[in-house]
Amino acid sequence: MKISIGSDHRGYELKQFLIENFPQIEWTDQGADSSSRTDYPVYAKRVCEDVLSKRSVLGILICGSGVGMTIAANRKRGIYAANCWAPRVAEFARQDDGVNVLVLPADFVEKYKALEVVQAWLSAQFKGGRYQTRLEMVDE
Repeated sequence: MKISIGSDHRGYELKQFLIENFPQIEWTDQGADSSSRTDYPVYAKRVCEDVLSKRSVLGILICGSGVGMTIAANRKRGIYAANCWAPRVAEFARQDDGVNVLVLPADFVEKYKALEVVQAWLSAQFKGGRYQTRLEMVDE
């Protein structure tokens, strides 16, 4: 599975940790390349473009609170991004809301909990049906 991943400076360490701990995933690392200050919209745009163009199946974004990345990602039509801090939240986000971009709040989720969140999100499957209808209503 190919996943595009990006972070700002506050999410850099968690991004690297996820890449190292999911070696079975083919990652497209869209930056940041260090913990030096940077701007989150740059990386949100890159990851969303990968998902929308189907160069990647899914995307993961990481910033301090998760809020900035979520706002930036959801500006793109066809992107359904959710800020998730617990495995059950991520599971339901994917199953019920078709979340194709997972956002992690690096300042509020410990590294090993983030692994659980990502695993729950990846393991879940979108239900479709009435949930797809709701996504279509969002896109109107």
